[in-house]
Amino acid sequence: MSADDATITQYVQELAPQVLAIVARRSGQFDLAEDAVQEALLAASSQWPVDGIPEHPRAWLVTVASRRLIDLQRSESARREREAAAALDMPEEQPGPDPRDGPDADDTLTLFLLCCHPALSPASQVALTLRAIGGLTTAQVAAAFLVREATMAQRISRAKAAIRAAGARFSLPPPEERDARLRAMLHVLYLMFTEGSTATSGPDAHRADLVREAIRLARMAQRAIPADAEVGGLLALMLLTDARRAARLDGHGDLVPLEAQNRSRWDRAAIAEGLSLIGDVLGQAPVGPYQVQAAIAAVHAEAVTAAETDWAQIVALYEVLERIAPSPVVTLNRAVAVGMAQGPEAGLALLTPLADDARLARSHRLAAVRAGLLERAGNREAARTAYRAAAALARNVPERRYLERQAARLAGPGDASHDDLASRWPETSR
Repeated sequence: MSADDATITQYVQELAPQVLAIVARRSGQFDLAEDAVQEALLAASSQWPVDGIPEHPRAWLVTVASRRLIDLQRSESARREREAAAALDMPEEQPGPDPRDGPDADDTLTLFLLCCHPALSPASQVALTLRAIGGLTTAQVAAAFLVREATMAQRISRAKAAIRAAGARFSLPPPEERDARLRAMLHVLYLMFTEGSTATSGPDAHRADLVREAIRLARMAQRAIPADAEVGGLLALMLLTDARRAARLDGHGDLVPLEAQNRSRWDRAAIAEGLSLIGDVLGQAPVGPYQVQAAIAAVHAEAVTAAETDWAQIVALYEVLERIAPSPVVTLNRAVAVGMAQGPEAGLALLTPLADDARLARSHRLAAVRAGLLERAGNREAARTAYRAAAALARNVPERRYLERQAARLAGPGDASHDDLASRWPETSR
């Protein structure tokens, strides 16, 4: 079957976790199986554009990966890995057909949970998830993290070694560990999405490639565990947030705050899907943080204009979020909502306890929110100082430019209207 490069990429990415699941389960050696599958995916990327997609693409990938795994197992380094696996009582390769390898078999959830093993740091969990489940090459994962390929290769190698040393097997964790691992999996997807939606550093305001991958993997997670309301809530949050992406930058690549965005540029199909999802899961007990955050995003999405935003409802939702998942960032966002619903002085009062919070010390967001509230309160000089402080801390170039412009604007003559001042926060403070 002939196909263009985009179709082939889609095939490869969708089949990657299924193929890895089969090869890893047969061999019991996740690290070697992952390397073998990566080589099979690269072979497909080079051969399929020339020869066409085979009639049974998954079987083709499994065959190529299995042959490569045998080659790896014959090497001296692979023998050392097998000896370590034997010491950990890991199963040997299981030859012959396995009924679990049927056409409808999908062990994506098992792979998710393995990549989110508690022995790994959050950064390593994200990197391994992108490579093992996302089907990305090491170079692509390195680009997502803005690091050198060699650095990422070492990180992924260490992650797989840590999983092996922890004695992890290719199977679902025991029931008593399953919920914690599921929450870790959702956290990994959330980290991936937030980094893509608002890059912490670099020349770009966002990373569309990471966003697309996070949404794709969240869809896979929802198919694997459709009954989990938090999985649906997370997918809804991603869709509702990413729906605004086209309106977040102007023609010069500069940030446009949420209240000033052209809402006709919002992706209405994504909003409709996100609203449907959150409508289906919201209220299912227990209510989790991703459901609440999606509900907040839904309130913004349903407002036809910025002036119609139901800030009182957003404040109430942030109060719920602060009770079930307290963090300084949640308090910071609640201060923004309170400032809009009850006045800037009320919002500023909520920032006082955050001044000495070490978790916000290196972030520009506290100073940026304070600047917006001070400006709405009429304290232009203090607001200008806060904008400058925020700009000095911002590592994302478009955000830094935006904050510098706000400080420069306040240095000039004239005054801005109250309504105009309400749109001075970057969207990232939401």
